Amino acid sequence: MAGTNSMQKTARDMILSLAVIVLVAGVVWLLNTQEDGDPDLKRVDYRVDLLTARRAAPYPVAAPVGLPEAWKPTSVRFRGEDADAWHLGYHAPDGQYVAVEQSTDKRVAFIDSKTQGAEKTDVTQQIDGETWTRYEGDHYDALVLEGTDGSTTLVTGTGSFGQLTKMAASLRTE
Repeated sequence: MAGTNSMQKTARDMILSLAVIVLVAGVVWLLNTQEDGDPDLKRVDYRVDLLTARRAAPYPVAAPVGLPEAWKPTSVRFRGEDADAWHLGYHAPDGQYVAVEQSTDKRVAFIDSKTQGAEKTDVTQQIDGETWTRYEGDHYDALVLEGTDGSTTLVTGTGSFGQLTKMAASLRTE
């Protein structure tokens, strides 16, 4: 009988130890999965990159002017060696992504790459006297500026066409 009692204590201790381990693991899991809202994306200062791009690119480089402070620039790059590619990405107020893309690369390939395969539609719209064509895709939608020679300008991202239009309307090349 004495052996049975010690086996019961050992089994009970193992069950208690397992319960403590599961409890601690559960607390750690809960702490690691808590969402604190949107990630804190760092605002980038793109002024130097913009000046560099405007000096180096063979086309008028576009950047937004007058967007509300809630529009946060989060990524910027100019790659002269890569078809003079200009990129300026924004975190829109509702958390969506909107980017300005320009390049001297082949138009169809550039649009396909930057819109992640969005398809051209028959819908066009006038923004500040210029014609923009809508592209719709599974991942990104886009507005592509028509009538540019030697380069392609588009506004693309996960944002709504209203947001894409707002970005396109804010673009200036001076």
